Amino acid sequence: MEFDLWWLAYPLLGVVVGFFAGLLGVGGGGIMVPILTSLFLAQEFPRDQVVHMALGTSMAAIVLTAVSSLRAHHAHAAVRWDVVRAITPGILFGTFGATFVAARVDTVPLAIFFVVFMGYVAVQMLLGIKPRPSRNLPGALGMSAAGVGIGGVSALVAIGGGSLSVPFLSWCNVKVHHAIGTSAAIGLPIAFAGTVGYLVNGWGAPGTPALTLGFIYLPALVLVSAVSMFFAPLGARLAHRLPVAMLRKVFAGVLVALCVKMLHSLFA
Repeated sequence: MEFDLWWLAYPLLGVVVGFFAGLLGVGGGGIMVPILTSLFLAQEFPRDQVVHMALGTSMAAIVLTAVSSLRAHHAHAAVRWDVVRAITPGILFGTFGATFVAARVDTVPLAIFFVVFMGYVAVQMLLGIKPRPSRNLPGALGMSAAGVGIGGVSALVAIGGGSLSVPFLSWCNVKVHHAIGTSAAIGLPIAFAGTVGYLVNGWGAPGTPALTLGFIYLPALVLVSAVSMFFAPLGARLAHRLPVAMLRKVFAGVLVALCVKMLHSLFA
């Protein structure tokens, strides 16, 4: 196996992803997908597969982060396991099913959907939008439907679902710290189902580079994950010392810039 100089970029991405995940409590997909797309294009991977590979690789990288986050929130008794059990079947179905949709959508429309959703996330961060509690958790059918929606969108943009599940749970009168902890637990089935889906849908795809399983590029997965695990705790510690509210706004601006760069790379 020949060493590729481009691999040196992946640990640097891991530093950024891990640090901001710990500092701001955000998933890494918003950072990983646009940067991986640009890196894959620079490495001359097939243009019609770069976004799919970025989504699949990002989703796989979220698995380890999700496990770590789940354990931390469970230790603080912040996970509503009754909610996790009720919503997980819909999450698994929606996430896995959406990977089949993503695999059949061309690169540019998929990238545009990603950019639009990340724009929504950035606006949430900039304006500090939080839903007002106005109802209780729905029944089994309602929870399953919510799971399908959250899982489906999460698979199409490679996130752990927090930007959707936290507002949903808060709207249903779940206490904020329970909403965050429960969202972290929901992130594991999202990441697992998304990883399996992108692996299955990309299996045997023509023209994928070496060291790729389905739509998952293994060098990026290993190097980003290994480094981000070490920097997430550092970000979490600094969260209590830095002006996080201001940093969230800066991060929102960075998200928008990365998305614009992603579209520019694709259209250029």
